[in-house]
Formats: sequence, C-alpha cells, structure tokens
Amino acid sequence: MSENSNNKKKDTKKEAETPAPPIVGPTEIVGVNFRRAGKIYYFAPRDLTLKIGENVIVETSRGLEYGTVKIENKVIDGSKITPPLKPIIRKATADDAERVAANHQLEMDAAVICKKKIAAHGLKMRLIGVEYTFDNSKLIFYFTCESRVDFRELVKDLASTFKTRIELRQIGIRDETKLMGGLASCGRPYCCSDFLMDFVQVSIKMAKEQNFSLNSAKVSGACGRLMCCLRYEHEVYENAIRITPPMGSTVETADGVGIVIETRPLAEQIKVRLSEKSKEDIRLYSCKDVKVLKVGNGKRVKDAPEEE
Repeated sequence: MSENSNNKKKDTKKEAETPAPPIVGPTEIVGVNFRRAGKIYYFAPRDLTLKIGENVIVETSRGLEYGTVKIENKVIDGSKITPPLKPIIRKATADDAERVAANHQLEMDAAVICKKKIAAHGLKMRLIGVEYTFDNSKLIFYFTCESRVDFRELVKDLASTFKTRIELRQIGIRDETKLMGGLASCGRPYCCSDFLMDFVQVSIKMAKEQNFSLNSAKVSGACGRLMCCLRYEHEVYENAIRITPPMGSTVETADGVGIVIETRPLAEQIKVRLSEKSKEDIRLYSCKDVKVLKVGNGKRVKDAPEEE
C-alpha cells in the first residue's frame, strides 16, 4: 500500500473525528423523544410545523428513527443546542406505525434467540431489553452483568443470525429499572419509567431533612438506590427548615421561655416544652410567633412525647 493511500486514510479519520461547529444565534428546533420518559433531543424542523404528540421520522447517529414530538416548533439560543442539529425527515404515516409494531415483535423474537445464545456461550450476563432501529439497520441488546464479560464471539454469532449490525450495551441498575418498569411502593409506576427523562441526584441528606426513616428498605426504590421522589420536595423543605428553629433551641413565646422538642417545617410550627420540671406543659406555636434565644443542635430532645 502506498504512502499516499495511508495519508488519505489518516486525513479521512481526522475529518470524521472533527467536532461539529457550534450553533450560533437563534435557531428553530423541535423536541423529540423515542420512548416513554425518554430523553428529549432537538431536531431541525425545516419547513414542517409540528404539534406535541405527532410522530415523526428523524435522522439520528444510529440511522432513521421513529419518534414523538414533545416540544413543538420553538426558537432557542444556539448555545443550548449540542451540534450537529439533525433534520426531521418527515411526519410519520400509518405505514410507519405498522412497521414500528412489526419491529416490536421482531425484538421479542430476538430476545428469545439471544437468551439461548448467551446460555450456549456460557456467559454470565442478563439480557434486559432489545431494540431495533426504525430502518432495521442496527439491533441493540441491553444487558447487565456483575463482572467483565468477553462477548465478542456472541456478537459474531448474533450478527450471522440476524444479518444486521449488532450492538451489546451494558447498563446500570437504575437503567435496568427504567427499561423494565413496574409499580413502586406508592402504588404508581416507577417515576423513571413513567415521566423522568433523566435521573436526578439524590442524597441521604434529603431523607434526613424530610424526617424519613433512614432504614434503607424504606428510602430505597426497586433499583436499590435512594428513591428519586426524595428530590421533589427537597427545596421546599430546605426553605422551610431555614425559618424553623431546630430541636433543642431555646425560644421565647407569649407564655414564657421554653425548649423546642418537635418541628413541623412545612406547617411552620414547633412544639415547645415551657417548663423543665413539668413534662406536661407542652404547647404548639407558629414559628413567626416565637423568638429564638439560643439555637439548638438539631437532635431530638429527650422525654419528648411521641406523636400519636
């Protein structure tokens, strides 16, 4: 092979790796996702005017895909767009919907075959989901495993069986839960599979501030991680806690000086024990009606009565 040929290959590879230039100025976009609670991606609508809920065929890095409009035609700052901005090809037709339904059936058949081949190759991996691209140019298998797995021979086997490009994608436990779905302890579908487009950051501090039991079984979701819903009211609790004297604080009330033995941040109320000698003299006050004389350590005060 000549030196010129090698240089041409290097130049082609360099061109392919060159990032797309940033998008400058106001740009019209349409937001599209490809599965329920899936991430929304921006596309160029070209001359199409689209409404939320309409189905479209779009060009993606994986090929042609069938998606649903979640954000109708809108002009935004180009700096908020990750280039390149690919175009919407056309509105989807009834034939396209039939093809998607047929692909779902093919995915179920592919899952059965893949599970058999995983067993035949003796691989310790668990198949979670299968996805065909709209144009059947790629077949993606989602799996989980506890240790590193060499699945090169499995990919070759699957490629020879399905006669298309094969991709095996390892996912984490939260993605597994999102793909499989189910009902949470509240009786509703998992948030991640129902409406959450991205996983939110959740910490044990959020559970503490909301007075949740720190028992892992009570604050963890089906995935075994902290429940995403701990995030929803976190900011409200944070704001309420700022104006609520912590437990153990010494406060002045209309009835005298006392110690805070219980807080109700959302109601902006506190329970105060007015006398050290009498455990019976406990009264409820609004936070705005007391004056803090000394801030407590936030720990529960001993001998405080339990809530009925």
